[in-house]
Amino acid sequence: MGKTLLKKVWEIHKVAELSGGRDQLFIGLHLIHEVTSPQAFSMLRELGLKVLFPERTFATCDHIIPTDDTSRPFKDPLAEEMMQAIEKNTKEFGIKFFSPETGKQGIVHIVGPELGLTQPGMTIACGDSHTATHGAFGAIAFGIGTSQVRDVLATQTLAMTPLKVRRIEVNGMLKPGVYAKDIILYLIKKLGVKGGIGFAYEFAGEAIESLSMEGRMTVCNMAIEGGARVGYINPDEITYNYLKGKEYAPKNSEWEKRKSYWENIKSDPDADYDDVKQFEANDIEPMVTWGISPEQCISILEKIPEPKNDGEKEALEYMKFKPGMPIKNVKIDVAFIGSCTNGRIEDLREVAKYIKGKKVAKHVKAFIVPGSMGVKLQAEKEGLHEIFLDAGFEWRNPGCSMCLAMNPDKLIGDQISASSSNRNFKGRQGSSTGRTLLMSPVMVAAAAITGYISDAREVFNIK
Repeated sequence: MGKTLLKKVWEIHKVAELSGGRDQLFIGLHLIHEVTSPQAFSMLRELGLKVLFPERTFATCDHIIPTDDTSRPFKDPLAEEMMQAIEKNTKEFGIKFFSPETGKQGIVHIVGPELGLTQPGMTIACGDSHTATHGAFGAIAFGIGTSQVRDVLATQTLAMTPLKVRRIEVNGMLKPGVYAKDIILYLIKKLGVKGGIGFAYEFAGEAIESLSMEGRMTVCNMAIEGGARVGYINPDEITYNYLKGKEYAPKNSEWEKRKSYWENIKSDPDADYDDVKQFEANDIEPMVTWGISPEQCISILEKIPEPKNDGEKEALEYMKFKPGMPIKNVKIDVAFIGSCTNGRIEDLREVAKYIKGKKVAKHVKAFIVPGSMGVKLQAEKEGLHEIFLDAGFEWRNPGCSMCLAMNPDKLIGDQISASSSNRNFKGRQGSSTGRTLLMSPVMVAAAAITGYISDAREVFNIK
């Protein structure tokens, strides 16, 4: 019986077997940011430890950084304190820091791939739950806590419990106007937010394999929202073409050597899976969340369901929705396009293609936040920002922005936001009563233009 990519990469990186059924894994790439790293560095100092392999750790700032006024010191004293801490810590411990001054700052899960740091067959760790994003390259990427950030800094290893592997096949091709974001929301709805507990998700099938790297990152990014510890896609020519020429990607003869390794770590055709789920791409419509969990979602063609449990009753009460309401035509206040899920250049190009010549509804605050300085520069080079500004969107600097409430971009009161982000939990966007509806960037754009949740295929005549 053949092996899965997860099993192959796990075996290559396994250092030792530990008590309690855990394995000690070597971590090839460690990414850090300003929120979960300060305490880890403080622990190192208390223990008198150094960073074992500083050349394997890279830092950026994303969660707390403002996306409008980035002048220093930041207006928020806590944000300024965190920024000073990561500047001090990276300098003291000899770690590469992609600060705004370098022109490479951005959301950690966007910066890693666009610089070529993220590569197939790697083990990757970061103190952020959406580290699964990097699995799009055929890497095994773990989101970890602060004490584990300390462990990786000090030992370059993690103690991990082996995972089962569920292969999720999405067969056939997507319909026009249906995107990677719709795929993953659909899968989470079908499998549940706890469906992936104890599993790694291997995404496969024609619909997955035809996605660009940006689309693959969107799918893997939200594997964690389905309860999976990691999500990954086997590498192929699309992966290699994306990586080739990137700053930290292998060069010349080393490229061919590494590519040979990447080809060999793919899941074997006869690999043994713990579970296999199959879905048809043709069944997927543009998806919109209606509740306070990513699994509480329906297609744009559906109505809000009758609650099946206390959790759904709570969601309806919080969202102030009624069963039987169509999700279509729900009025919005805010439209946000960005985040580590959908703040990449492809997302921005797709939105610009459809909003050119249109205007944001007068009552909607709409803004677009590129995921990195690289994305921002590329978008401006292509003139996309002019299209956004002409349509009435604000064009911001890179950061996590309204994905979470650790920076100035927050909902107010019970505002409703159409968002391309990944989480719609209570209070996630900064207001204890704010309401977030997740969807693809093009669906957010359609909502911004009309002023209410709309079928982008109708608004933009996508056929």
